[in-house]
Amino acid sequence: MDAEAQKIDAHAVFEILVRENAAMLRTYLRAAVRDAADVDDLFQEAMIVAWRRLDEFDRSRPFGPWLRGIAGRLVMAHFRKAPRRGMLWDESLLEHLDRRVQHIADRPGDTWDDKIEALQECIRALPDHYRETIRHRYIEDEPAARVAAGLKLSLETVKKRLQRARARLLDCLQRKGVVAEVDG
Repeated sequence: MDAEAQKIDAHAVFEILVRENAAMLRTYLRAAVRDAADVDDLFQEAMIVAWRRLDEFDRSRPFGPWLRGIAGRLVMAHFRKAPRRGMLWDESLLEHLDRRVQHIADRPGDTWDDKIEALQECIRALPDHYRETIRHRYIEDEPAARVAAGLKLSLETVKKRLQRARARLLDCLQRKGVVAEVDG
């Protein structure tokens, strides 16, 4: 295969791998970084770094963990550059997050998007008061105190609703086979 054909082949493989892993990577970054703009920036930067280092990727190994490794290093650099964000991150936290994401990725199901759809189905199945609290806290990314004020509830009530809603979501996802028993 000539150099031009190899370049086209690498580009095609990269596009496929990115398409298969983009939602997973965004989920990983969103779990690590609160700000949506920072998530977008880190996602784009991870894609650029991955493209530039594609020749270092061992095709006999899974692409997702390699891509998360790149993203994890970028997250660490992000927090080192901006300690004012008030979050303390270290490699062990990112390793834990990586294990959790990989655990979900390893579960049966066609794609990461299928697993996200299962989560969305579970959220839709929640009673209204839980679903609304989840929406404000996690989808709208409102601090718990603001959720409490907006819903005219005490902060403790919001925390308890979130705890119960997360327990119901976990149970639903376990019944769907998306997650297994949670390991610390």
